[in-house]
Amino acid sequence: MPSIPFAGPPITQLTAAPHRRHHSAAAATASGDTSTSVEFTYNRSIPSIRWPNLNLDEYSPSPPHPLLPSSPSAPFSDPPPDPEPLPSPSEPLEPLDSKRSRTRVKKLNKLALKRAKDWRERVELLSGRILALGPSEFVADVLDARAVQMTPTDLCYVVKAVGRANWRRALEVFEWLTLRRRHAPGPRLLSAILSVLGRAQQTQLAEEIFLRCADPEANPSASAVQVYNAMMGVYARTGRFHDVQKLLEEMKSRSIEPDLVSFNTLINAKAKAGLMVPGSVCELLQQVRNAGLRPDTITFNTLISACSHTSNLREAVEVFKSMEASKCQPDLWTYNGMVSVYGRCGMALDARRLFDELGQRGFSPDAVTYNALLYAFARDGDVGEVERVCEQMVRAGFKKDEITYNTMIHMYGKKGRLDLVVGLYHEMRQDGCRPDAVTYTVLIDSLGKADRVVEAERVMGEMGEAGVRPTLRAFSALICGYAKAGMRNEAVHTFELMQRSGIKPDNLAYSVMLDVLLRSNDVRKAMMLYREMMQHGFRPDKGLYGVMLGVLASGSKNDEISEVVKDMEEFGISPQVILSILVKGECFFKGAEVLKHAVDQGYEPERHSLFSILDAFVSSGRHAEGHDLLEFLRKHAPNSQSLIAEATIVMLCKDHQTEAAIVEYYKMRMCSLESIGSSYSMYEILIMCCEETESLYEASQIFSDMRFLGLEPSQKIYESMITSYCKMGFPETAHHLVDLAERAGITINLSIYVSLIETHGKLKLWQRAENIVEKLRLQSSVDRKIWNALINAYAANGRYEQARAVFNTMMKDGIRPTVDSVNGLMQALIVDGRLDELYVVVQELQDMDFKISKSTVLMMLDAYARVGNIFEVKKIYHGMKAAGYLPTMHLYRSMITLLCRGKRVRDVEIMVTEMEGIGFKPDLTIFNSLLKMYTGVEDFKKTLEVYRKIQEAGYKPDEDTYNTLIVMYSRDRRPEEGFSLLNDMRKQGLEPKMDTYKSLLAACAKEQLWEQAEELFENMRSKVCIQDRLIYHIMMKIYRNSGDHSKAENVLSLMKEAGVQPSLATMHLLMVSYGSGGQPQQAENVLNNLKTSGMELSTLPYTSVIDAYLKKGDYNLGITKLQEMKRDGVELDNRIWTCFIRAASRCEQTDDAMALLNALQENGFDLPIRLLTEKADSLVVEVDRLLDELGPMEDNAAFNFVNAVEDLLWAFERRATASWVFQLAISKRIYRHDVFRVAEKDWGADFRKLSAGAALVALTLWLDHMQDASLQGIPESPKSVVLITGSAEYNMVSLNNTLKAYLWEMGSPFLPCKTRDGLLVAKAHSLRMWLKDSSFCLDLELKDAVSLPKTNSMKLTDGYFMRAGLVQAFKDIHEQLGRVRPKKFAQLALLPKETRDKVMKTQLERSKEKLEKMKKKGLVRARKPTIFRTRKFMRRRHRAHEMATQGS
Repeated sequence: MPSIPFAGPPITQLTAAPHRRHHSAAAATASGDTSTSVEFTYNRSIPSIRWPNLNLDEYSPSPPHPLLPSSPSAPFSDPPPDPEPLPSPSEPLEPLDSKRSRTRVKKLNKLALKRAKDWRERVELLSGRILALGPSEFVADVLDARAVQMTPTDLCYVVKAVGRANWRRALEVFEWLTLRRRHAPGPRLLSAILSVLGRAQQTQLAEEIFLRCADPEANPSASAVQVYNAMMGVYARTGRFHDVQKLLEEMKSRSIEPDLVSFNTLINAKAKAGLMVPGSVCELLQQVRNAGLRPDTITFNTLISACSHTSNLREAVEVFKSMEASKCQPDLWTYNGMVSVYGRCGMALDARRLFDELGQRGFSPDAVTYNALLYAFARDGDVGEVERVCEQMVRAGFKKDEITYNTMIHMYGKKGRLDLVVGLYHEMRQDGCRPDAVTYTVLIDSLGKADRVVEAERVMGEMGEAGVRPTLRAFSALICGYAKAGMRNEAVHTFELMQRSGIKPDNLAYSVMLDVLLRSNDVRKAMMLYREMMQHGFRPDKGLYGVMLGVLASGSKNDEISEVVKDMEEFGISPQVILSILVKGECFFKGAEVLKHAVDQGYEPERHSLFSILDAFVSSGRHAEGHDLLEFLRKHAPNSQSLIAEATIVMLCKDHQTEAAIVEYYKMRMCSLESIGSSYSMYEILIMCCEETESLYEASQIFSDMRFLGLEPSQKIYESMITSYCKMGFPETAHHLVDLAERAGITINLSIYVSLIETHGKLKLWQRAENIVEKLRLQSSVDRKIWNALINAYAANGRYEQARAVFNTMMKDGIRPTVDSVNGLMQALIVDGRLDELYVVVQELQDMDFKISKSTVLMMLDAYARVGNIFEVKKIYHGMKAAGYLPTMHLYRSMITLLCRGKRVRDVEIMVTEMEGIGFKPDLTIFNSLLKMYTGVEDFKKTLEVYRKIQEAGYKPDEDTYNTLIVMYSRDRRPEEGFSLLNDMRKQGLEPKMDTYKSLLAACAKEQLWEQAEELFENMRSKVCIQDRLIYHIMMKIYRNSGDHSKAENVLSLMKEAGVQPSLATMHLLMVSYGSGGQPQQAENVLNNLKTSGMELSTLPYTSVIDAYLKKGDYNLGITKLQEMKRDGVELDNRIWTCFIRAASRCEQTDDAMALLNALQENGFDLPIRLLTEKADSLVVEVDRLLDELGPMEDNAAFNFVNAVEDLLWAFERRATASWVFQLAISKRIYRHDVFRVAEKDWGADFRKLSAGAALVALTLWLDHMQDASLQGIPESPKSVVLITGSAEYNMVSLNNTLKAYLWEMGSPFLPCKTRDGLLVAKAHSLRMWLKDSSFCLDLELKDAVSLPKTNSMKLTDGYFMRAGLVQAFKDIHEQLGRVRPKKFAQLALLPKETRDKVMKTQLERSKEKLEKMKKKGLVRARKPTIFRTRKFMRRRHRAHEMATQGS
């Protein structure tokens, strides 16, 4: 073997030991040897040992992943050599590295050919022996033995053969050759070892060898093109295009002419570096031709492969055509590349077409072809085609390889079919296919996307155990999985581990990690990573910029925001893009600054960004800044005025300034309708705001403008307008819009159909509601809401049967009715007034397992409350409490209002206390109900207490409050306070009700405040035209009582002027006015006028005239008018009977009374005279029958008749008869059953509205009952006994004074109430003692006199109806002593007149003496005047003045 002289120094000087040994605990397998031994490691291949001066201690050429420890039971094998076929569908071609030699062998003679066969055997023998060495054995042991003779060329092949199995042994062979054999490495040996190191990814070792051995000064023979090509191939493998380009320039500078392999390597490096921009493929092809080289098949295949990487179909087709034009025959790799290009560009059918044409072109598809076609269909997600291609591939004799499995795993991973992904992974391993980095990366990515991060982490561990070094994509996939699962710490740890492993993050890794830090709100670390990312030439995309700015904005990191914005500007991003990113990141206020800056540079504002910024101003309450921005834009963006106007309207709408937005809209509309703009968003938000603020007609106008401009409404606009028209009561228009929307292909929300159906129901158009539901049923199944709406439509019309039919249909269709369905049924019954069926339906529903809800119970309660059924309301209320339903404020309000209407005082007070006990406070509605109740029962003290509570609670009295209080003061005969409240009410802009005026006028009449009444009447006339006849009647009564009959007649004229025609009642009042004034002739004139007017007359006007004559004492004229009425054809009725009986009861002489009663007898009514003259037993049946006849008659006919009869019977001492007539009236419900009561702790009486005679009968009966109770001890009495007499007069008789006179005469313990008129109160103990011991109470039995007295036993004096013999004594006592106690009055009244005068005189003298003594001692104090005393004093003065005026 010829020796080669050593031309330079050795690469590295060795120490004394020829070789260093490094033992490892891990096992290794070498060249098929299955024996277990220590792993061989060539120490000179470790960079830290090889180059200690470079400080590379932390570098490891192929370190296992720290997270993935290898199993101690698994042997560690050397990294396998690069596969000859394509490693993945993304890299189908590697033309430079796939061929073992790119040089052309020279032709050999026969001897050389024989030797060539020998050298192959020698190379295989020597290579086999080297690879068979154990870890503790060395290459020198084989090479030094010189078992075979080798030439330098043979040794080059040995390096290549060994390098394909173990790059470390190959490097050891190379070192032995250069150091021990003492010859310089030639170009072939250098290119061989560089290729081996390039395949093993040992770039730094290759660089060191290239720099030292390829030095042209030290080794000129090594400076060959093939050495440079080999080093360029090393760089090309890792995509270091710029280093390849530098070597190419270096070759040119050293006069080494690049060959075609050099350019092919350059193309491959640029493709792997990802620098193939559009157009660069054709430029590279032209560059090859410009160098004077003819592109070969490898050149074209490499370019097509580059186009495949970038999915550049256009240039791939051009290269293919150029290849055919240059008569360069395409090979299978060419077609494989084209199939890959079509597949990557999403043109799977074209890829299939080209695949099918291979046979016609003389080629048979190989595994690469099938994998490329498989990838094409997998990219489109065509699972069926993928499986068919896979089956075709297997039938063709090709086994599924790693690329096949990777392609299918990736496809199923994108579809989320993890079960298939995992299954293919296990099948791949079972088939003996070794998963590569692509397999693991796809599997990790798929598991991470499915939130199965733990399994993804386990796969990463399996990747390390399999000896596959995790790639950047694998790390990125795992980091993404951690990020998606929210495992921030794990993501950060994995990112840091990736960096420590020597893997530099790319833009994706940086972006994912930055997103993780931002979403965990770690701003400090995020900004550090962002700055590092920027230093390495990467930058986030727009979306990540938006997230980043959003996080910074939420933390108010204004400086960092400015830094990021500045970076974007330096990158050349336009202001509009920056603005959109700021808006996406919600940095609106910084965005406003950028917007102003952009507008200054001539940019027009963009709609989305402008509206987003304005939304931010509105939501933060910075409205002024928003308007300032719009004003700035108006001045500096003249071409965007329409957009600015729309933005102004939208901003006002979102600020809930609907009126201002409408004004702005109409300003634009006045200029030009077309200038309004065509923004759907503006119309949408404006119409929706109008709907919310009930500006429905404005919404309709805006909608019309929109349609006029030809803008098709959106779904929201249609729905808003349909709702608006429903609210306006135009369901037909709303239904028309529904039809328009359906024709436009817009699906209307079912809630809109619900509103439409309910609106038709409210307007009694339930048939249209039925049609809508039927139409919906034809289109699709109807849901529960639509059925409920139809039930409610039927309910609004009270159509229970139809509602129940819908209810049954729901159940038949499997739709369970809800509470709303049940409530609809109940509402239908309520509207139809069928309350008696509510409980029946409730029972039916309960039998059907429906639970009756609280809302249903409340609905029933409200229904019974509206009809005033207190019993049912209370029953439901107690049932609710028993069922555990807590009462609501609405329930309390309804209950209290109802009970107040029913004047259930005790129940109301209990409920108010209960309500306050659970935390509810009465509102103004409840307080007003209490005011009305207490006013109705005339408990005026509590009424004022309620008013005080209203003021303490801070409520402002409303119209009901004032009206009730004025009525209360009027009924309490305190019109002065009523007038004061009336003035306060008017100051607040409230106008009293007509009933309030009536009450106040009536109070003035009772208190004889004629001037105030007249002033109030004139005030009313000045404001409104009074149409209420009753007010005129009250004024006529006032003038009648005041004696000013001319004004009463003037009221009649005013009444006619107001268009109110006088009725018979009006004329009756006028005649009564004349009659009470002692002018019966004037009353008769009115009657005559009525006769002449042709009006059909009843007994009412005749009664007025007759009563006027009878009151004046002209009994004969009264009888004459009776006969005249008879002649006029008017039959006697209850009015005439009552008039004559009442007049007879007041006759002083019995003969006069009998004459009047005889007149009735002569005219067919003899019952009154028979009651006086006959026995009572024979008349009971007749009286009973008569009362039955009078009961249904109007004007309280029976009541007035019985009152008159009671007066007559009492006056002429037929008191037993009066007693049974009274009790008969109670049984007939003419009198109340509780007119008096003697019950357990409830003794009391209420004689209001009774006549004097009836009240005296009732009083006597009551005293008799109380006497029995006092003697027997049961029922027990209360502490005080109250007798209600009232303060009103009945037929000019004061019931209060009459009863007081009777009780005073008896010396009873009843005394007037000090706080309220019309009440007599007695202490129960005193009353019982008096009933037991008083001589007046010895015989309380009512008896008839044996015979009629000659004179009336009662006498009417000053409004008193008292015993005739008591009149003089009553006058004497009151004139001399004033008010005295009943007991003293009874004592004085029984004394003879002379004795009585002496006693009273003596008492007066003693009182004067006592007063003088007290004055001397200074014990007398002036009594403080009170309102009560002042009012009484003023009344007395007024009466005295009136009497003096009449006397004059």
